[in-house]
Amino acid sequence: MERRDIILTAIFGTFGAIGVIIGLCLVAWRYLWDKRSKDLDSDCDNGIDSDNIRSIDESQQYLKKNGILNFKTPLITTKNIGGSNSSGSKSPGAGSYNPEAGSVTNSGINDAKSPTIGQVKQSQNTKDTSKAFMQSRSVSLVDMYIDNTEPSENVGQIHFSLEYDYQNTTLVLRIIQGKDLPAKDLSGTSDPYVKVTLLPDKKHRLETKIKRRTLNPRWNETLYFEGFPIQKLQSRVLHLHVFDYDRFSRDDSIGEIFLPLCQVDFSEKPSFWKALKPPAKDKCGELLCSLCYHPSNSILTLTLLKARNLKAKDINGKSDPYVKVWLQFGDKRIEKRKTPIFKCTLNPVFNEAFSFNVPWEKIRECSLDVMVMDFDNIGRNELIGRIQLAGKNGSGASETKHWQDMITKPRQTIVQWHRLKPE
Repeated sequence: MERRDIILTAIFGTFGAIGVIIGLCLVAWRYLWDKRSKDLDSDCDNGIDSDNIRSIDESQQYLKKNGILNFKTPLITTKNIGGSNSSGSKSPGAGSYNPEAGSVTNSGINDAKSPTIGQVKQSQNTKDTSKAFMQSRSVSLVDMYIDNTEPSENVGQIHFSLEYDYQNTTLVLRIIQGKDLPAKDLSGTSDPYVKVTLLPDKKHRLETKIKRRTLNPRWNETLYFEGFPIQKLQSRVLHLHVFDYDRFSRDDSIGEIFLPLCQVDFSEKPSFWKALKPPAKDKCGELLCSLCYHPSNSILTLTLLKARNLKAKDINGKSDPYVKVWLQFGDKRIEKRKTPIFKCTLNPVFNEAFSFNVPWEKIRECSLDVMVMDFDNIGRNELIGRIQLAGKNGSGASETKHWQDMITKPRQTIVQWHRLKPE
């Protein structure tokens, strides 16, 4: 009897100990899970980790301090775009958008009235406020859409003017004409029209009328974006997208332009001629990086500065990007490097420099395979886009030129944007 009691006591004691261990494991797991969730929420709210550098000025100071780069001029500058005053009478408007009402309505144009002294003072005060706002504003929004590279092909130009009605807080956009548009139809012409949005709002669009069978359309239409205080307007990017209308199939994209409105001096009522850029078929985003080679110590340095407009890979409309770099000689991979992972962002700031030992006699034979990846906790990491930096077989003319500039300008840091390729 005593032996049976001893055995039962041992069994119950063992089960009790196992239960205590399982309980402790569950408590620890719950604590780690809550902590991870809070960190992830914080990452998603901030776009990038709070310890990382966000503005261009801060990144340049960081790179200078750490001896990575030595810029003589700012990497990206913000310029006020001016232009001649648009002449000619206003034509009947094609439509207007009021964000308060959330709808697009057709409207005409009131007769011009001379501004009162109070309106002139209000306009001047608002102008001063706008200038101060533009000077203090981060260039991150501008940099997201500005592309200083030349168009890969000529797809024509567009002529438009801008005006701001301070009294009614309305942006007045006049789309005047197009020039030298490409032919999209078998007839050797196109049926062009323009879609207009104020990014990042993509839901509400205004459109011009369709001009039939022409490569040099004259729209002369006025569009209104109502209910936009000047400070709110400065956070928008004007997007003009020219399409060719097709009755029985999807409309063909002809070209587009992006104009950050924080660059516009509305007191000048500017008029613009802008070259249209062909929209990329596979938009994977762009990568800003620099190359530098020191022949004296055979050091090749690749600095990954940042990316913009990356393709979203996750169901939340974001990605968790990082960059993987391979040093290659021919088809043989020699050395691999990685950046940290940046959670829930399509515009990460990497500020990561990688150095490789490459003898001068082999600098023309090697290449850098740069892959922007999306990290996944479950499943395989996905490729967002890639570029091949090389002197002979780069992934494009831009990549090859970047490498050649590095060789012809030793000990200098060459900075350049590159469009990511899907494969």
